[in-house]
Amino acid sequence: MKLSHLVIINLKQIIIFSGLVLGAVSLHAAESLPYYDSQDFSPRWLEANSPELEDFHRIPAFSFTDQDGNTVTEQTFKNKVYVAGFFFSTCPGICPKIRSKLAKVQETYLDTANVKILQHSIRPTSDTIDLLKDYADEHDIKSGHWYLVTGEKESIYSLAKSAYFASEDLGNIQNTNDFLHTERILLIDKNRHIRGIYNGLNSASMDYLISDINTLLSQ
Repeated sequence: MKLSHLVIINLKQIIIFSGLVLGAVSLHAAESLPYYDSQDFSPRWLEANSPELEDFHRIPAFSFTDQDGNTVTEQTFKNKVYVAGFFFSTCPGICPKIRSKLAKVQETYLDTANVKILQHSIRPTSDTIDLLKDYADEHDIKSGHWYLVTGEKESIYSLAKSAYFASEDLGNIQNTNDFLHTERILLIDKNRHIRGIYNGLNSASMDYLISDINTLLSQ
């Protein structure tokens, strides 16, 4: 057999093998999601029954007030998947763009009781309950599906930085003492573990979010 024929055969084998590997990787990605426990968001691939998850990073207990004046705690999201982020009602920049992307998430899961959206105001002193209610009504944000919460600034900022890893590395500078406003959206599973990070300004990224929500719902 000529050398050229051997090269062609080997090349075909490499292509076939590569396709099988890529298919396996794609299948794995479709059936499971990583866990995150640090500010650099390095993925940790763990089995759902892994002993490591017993002490793994999770969103701690919290208590805020939503646009309807109701108390919202971690128990509100017990056994539910939720999408978390930060905003403020008078934000003229990235907030409206992120809101339009989250509206698609709301529409997709409007009839699904165990998928929620939680946005924390980073200007809680000015984002009163009444103002959040008007904001929700204006933008068709559905109560019981999409929570806009306010509360003590220290509590919100502490949760943002230590639990959701919002930091000075993320987002756009505001002309205030607020931490840098982040466009990142996070996916939280029913055990309050972080399972995905997405760019709330990017449509493709938010499509991945919806796909990953479906993955968690199927598990």
